[in-house]
Amino acid sequence: MKVPLNQPSIPAYYAPPKNNEIYLRERFKVLWQGKVWIIALTMLCSIIAVIYALTAQEWWSSKARIMEPQIQDYSSYQQQVKQFQPIFDIYQEDGTVLVSESLEALVNPKTLFQRFIDAYNSPANKKKFLDSSLEFKKIKTQLDTNTDEALHRLYSEWLTKITITPVDKNKNHDYDVSLQATTKESSVRLLNEYIDTVKRKVFNDALNNLQTIVNVKKNELKQQKIILEIETKNRLAMEVERSQYALAIAQAAGVSKPVQGLGDEELFAINLGSDALIAKVKALKAIKNLDVIEPRLNGINAKIEMLNSLTIDRSIQFQTFKTLENVQAPIARDKPKRALIVILGALLGGMLGVAVVLIRHTSRQYEKLNDVNSI
Repeated sequence: MKVPLNQPSIPAYYAPPKNNEIYLRERFKVLWQGKVWIIALTMLCSIIAVIYALTAQEWWSSKARIMEPQIQDYSSYQQQVKQFQPIFDIYQEDGTVLVSESLEALVNPKTLFQRFIDAYNSPANKKKFLDSSLEFKKIKTQLDTNTDEALHRLYSEWLTKITITPVDKNKNHDYDVSLQATTKESSVRLLNEYIDTVKRKVFNDALNNLQTIVNVKKNELKQQKIILEIETKNRLAMEVERSQYALAIAQAAGVSKPVQGLGDEELFAINLGSDALIAKVKALKAIKNLDVIEPRLNGINAKIEMLNSLTIDRSIQFQTFKTLENVQAPIARDKPKRALIVILGALLGGMLGVAVVLIRHTSRQYEKLNDVNSI
């Protein structure tokens, strides 16, 4: 039977696989025939991966572990704070003392530790520290462009390399502090320097906070003293004036000696008699120490005098955290993972070689098919 002219004839060499085994055997045969391509591309990608792994920027991370401070870590600071406690306490007339809690937050270990964490995480503190780092300055000078965008990108990248994270996110007791740098040695040095920088800042902030609270209390006491003195002077002037009126009335009534029966609750107490009233007016006018009339002034003056005699010792040493593990040099680099890069490069080269061989084989098949159909 003749084959119709409008139907292309199937070449004799082409026979579709009858099953997967035949198909796979043909594919392996094709790949074996193109093994030179596969080996060449695998080696090429491996060489490129090796070159990249050896020349890529290295990054090393140093770490330390810290926790909330213990009482012995900040006892000297606590002593500085507690010396001002009597000034903040309230002394009542019956002799009882109401202990003020105004200073408690300053020596709370959780608060002190949180201040260190906040200071360590502060972008402003990180940026200021990086600006003082010779290594970072060197990297800045190597920028291709010195635009604001490039600098912002550089700072953003480095800020993320200084971290403090809880070991257990559910407990928040122990924290790991870390810093990533371009060499093993610099990562250790920079982390130690940054921890010291943050420690100094938290140290100064703690003493400055104490000084601020003390200054506020001192101003408060001074204002209370002024108000009480004004009130006392007004009371004294009023008492002098009332006594003078009583003296005038007693003299007009001829009452010179104390008289019983005249009410003490009268507006002007003439029952004392003019002789006593003269002495009273003279005594009131001679009063210079207002504490005689207003005892509360004595307590305020005592607190102000105590404040003037106390000072904050800035030479003390204390810690706002407890070190569990000191900063140690990293054992392995973070980046690049050279072995992984080479393995991935070889795999990529192998897959690329297989793809090239199969594509070349498919192209040749289509070319042969087209040549046959065109005959």
